Amino acid sequence: MEVAEAIRRRRAFRALDSQPIDRGSVSALIDAVMLSASCFNNQPWNLVFCSSEESLRGIRTALPKGNAWATKSPLIIVAASKEEEDCQLSDRRNYHLFDCGLAIGQMLLRATELGFVAHPIAGYDPSKVREVLGIPDDRIIITLVICGFHGQDDTLLSDKQREAERERPRRKAIGENFHSNKWGAPFG
Repeated sequence: MEVAEAIRRRRAFRALDSQPIDRGSVSALIDAVMLSASCFNNQPWNLVFCSSEESLRGIRTALPKGNAWATKSPLIIVAASKEEEDCQLSDRRNYHLFDCGLAIGQMLLRATELGFVAHPIAGYDPSKVREVLGIPDDRIIITLVICGFHGQDDTLLSDKQREAERERPRRKAIGENFHSNKWGAPFG
């Protein structure tokens, strides 16, 4: 699969199958993250790959009702970072979140290529995740990436989530968030 096709196919599906993700695929995700760009090659990400029943059970306790669909996932990746482990510039540009986002984005495309869903979420209790996994207090828990094969069982989804499964959510028109040569100048 070419990168352009992976970009087009990538979707944040919620209806998941609980079929396990094999070790080779997990290694491929790790490789995708390892090769990601970062400021001065600092690689500020720390990822915890949760696939054992014990770790998954613990993570599930940190999920709110709206993310009940994620409980079917056979793999949940917790991304954390420490601000001081990446570039910090005098104008408040702290790169650790940007660099972690690049790495996770690259990993999402690799997961798509491998045929499964990798869906980052913000809805979870970070204190509970920290406690369950023993993540140090000096790390910011950035996201949980819910991984699994796209399934047909949508019983854990809300009506709104079921609707989002049917077609890709609308994207903003180019004129809404792309500018040409100057802020506010129409693109094209």
